[in-house]
Amino acid sequence: MTAGAGPIPPGTATDPRATDRRAWGRRDAVALGVGLVLAIVLRVVLLPAEGLRQDMDTFAGWVHALATDVPLGQAYRLDLSFPPIMVYLFWALARLVPAFATSPDAGDLAVRIALKVPASLADLGLAFGIAYLLRERPGRAVVGALLVAGLPITWYVSAWWGQFESIYVLLGLVAAILVLADRPWLAAIALGLALMTKPQALPFLVPFGAYVIGRYGWRRAAVIGAVTAMVAAVTWLPFLADGGPSRYAANLASYQYGSYAVLSLRAWNLWWLIQEPLAGGNMLADNGALLGPITPRLLGYAMAGLAELAVFLLVLRRPTREGLLPGLAASALVAFSLLTTMHERYSYGAVIILLPVALVAARRERAAWLALAIAVTANLLAAIPPSGPSGGVIPLGGVVGIAGSIVILGVTSVALLALVRPGAAAGGAP
Repeated sequence: MTAGAGPIPPGTATDPRATDRRAWGRRDAVALGVGLVLAIVLRVVLLPAEGLRQDMDTFAGWVHALATDVPLGQAYRLDLSFPPIMVYLFWALARLVPAFATSPDAGDLAVRIALKVPASLADLGLAFGIAYLLRERPGRAVVGALLVAGLPITWYVSAWWGQFESIYVLLGLVAAILVLADRPWLAAIALGLALMTKPQALPFLVPFGAYVIGRYGWRRAAVIGAVTAMVAAVTWLPFLADGGPSRYAANLASYQYGSYAVLSLRAWNLWWLIQEPLAGGNMLADNGALLGPITPRLLGYAMAGLAELAVFLLVLRRPTREGLLPGLAASALVAFSLLTTMHERYSYGAVIILLPVALVAARRERAAWLALAIAVTANLLAAIPPSGPSGGVIPLGGVVGIAGSIVILGVTSVALLALVRPGAAAGGAP
């Protein structure tokens, strides 16, 4: 570059970040296909496993009730802790899988497999979504897709454990892909569905809202937000006559102010750094007064609220791909790191959405993503060992848990810094 010349525009032939942009080749397609087949085989092998039997028994009990004596509209008379999209999924399983009519728990093989299939399919959807985001860089697209399909945090949570994190994260990822492709109305629909799948999708609202306001202006953003709210509201229609929303709120309250009212539910975050040294493996309540009416839960809300405001303002300042994707990951990490009552798997979405950023970013972001993936995987394996509570190789508490918490908090800081630094890359076309 000659003296006095300006910076090379991103995406030009001489831009170092563009050197791996090329057309897809046969080798790329074969590598992706073979890798995904192996990922499918792994999940097929794991589907019959009992996994986290206590939770699966609960899910099977709900589906059994919907298959026998509880109409769809009265579903929230059960102690359901999920919004409507998951209820529709449970109702569909009740109609499609005869075993639920006779099995009230997960002891039946067909029941266990049926419960795990939707999230396992969503795992593969996440892999394709990451590949699509990186499609202008086929090599990195293949690596990203295979990492998602092969990461223990995906198949361990879905095909072994029997949880549903991948479903709401997939809907959030689809919403991101659509809005980056200038399809805000379709993105609003996908986001509304994500929010009505699991409450853990709520942090996605912060960066999405900032991006839409910055990209389309306040007036159009208000209409797009109204579409998201309308989609969410429509999902509740079958349950309104029986007071579904109020029953759901009561169910959530019974969990949040009952057995889940602790600083950390095995989640390696800020509150684990307090709970573990003080309680030594036991759980501390998050609703005890610290100073007047201030409780750890309220303090967590305040800290997370301030950090989410920072995410909002940073994405609003840069309503681009380079703002939205790191913003989604940062928002999810902020909620996981600073709120109480967090489960160990609630950092799931951040690991997935940060991956396409890390694969085309600077070395620091790649190292941060790798550290996060390792720490979250270790947290999952330590919290619920595959061989049962007495067979864990990774200790949940002690030095390991404290180190894992520090790593995840550090990556949260890196994700926020990626929003501050103008040169953060997220790679490729939407």
